[in-house]
Amino acid sequence: MSEIFVMYELDQPPAARSSTGISPVEERPVRRVHAANAAPGSSTTPGPRTLCGKDTFAMEAASWKPSEQPGSSWYTPKYAPLVCAQCDAVMEV
Repeated sequence: MSEIFVMYELDQPPAARSSTGISPVEERPVRRVHAANAAPGSSTTPGPRTLCGKDTFAMEAASWKPSEQPGSSWYTPKYAPLVCAQCDAVMEV
């Protein structure tokens, strides 16, 4: 299997953009956690679609890398309640 990326589907942006230097994930709460394969020919860029078929363009890639966490789940444990059931089902296969 290719590199898997954990992708955060974030809530809508705040009304006014802040210039606080806070990352988008800290500024906007995570709505759902998805998985995506690497883009074709790359191991450092997520592909255009999640495993459930959603567009990754507006999502943020997590720093969590499943390949660096042997024996653990593919998603960040902190966000376990927000995992996309469809992506999770594909990852279990």
